[in-house]
Amino acid sequence: MSWLWAIIVGFVLGLIAKAILPGKQHQPLWLTTLMGIIGSVLGNAVAAWIGVADTRGIDWTRHLLQLAGAVLFVFLGEMAYKAMRGGSRQMT
Repeated sequence: MSWLWAIIVGFVLGLIAKAILPGKQHQPLWLTTLMGIIGSVLGNAVAAWIGVADTRGIDWTRHLLQLAGAVLFVFLGEMAYKAMRGGSRQMT
């Protein structure tokens, strides 16, 4: 069940990250989801490192760190995807 939850959270965070980033991203949905998963895992690790992973109530700091990680990795994934697909060439 934890893998299913990680995929759902990664999908949602990846879509939010795509909405935050300026311009149009061309990476496929599976890559956005994968980058969202990686970003959320990184956000959880940072939250645990600074001691805010488990608090009473809603863990707003942990969720913001997960979102920041997702934005970072969706951005890096988009750059890598563009580089692999031909640089700045227009894609349809």
